Amino acid sequence: MHKTIIFESMITCPSCGHKETEHMPTDACQYFYECKGCGALLRPKPGDCCVYCSYGTVPCPSIQAGRHSCCSSQ
Repeated sequence: MHKTIIFESMITCPSCGHKETEHMPTDACQYFYECKGCGALLRPKPGDCCVYCSYGTVPCPSIQAGRHSCCSSQ
């Protein structure tokens, strides 16, 4: 059975609560994200590989596919 990968995730800023739907990259980690509401620079929480895994409604495509990180080739 093939798992469907979702490429859109809504990021919620922990500083101001602003929500923005973004298209996630499939070939790289996104370590930084600038909030479009307050300008805060978001970074992944410890243990997460990217901002989508920390602040998004959907984890990054690599994690959805069962890899350990969007940065690894596993």
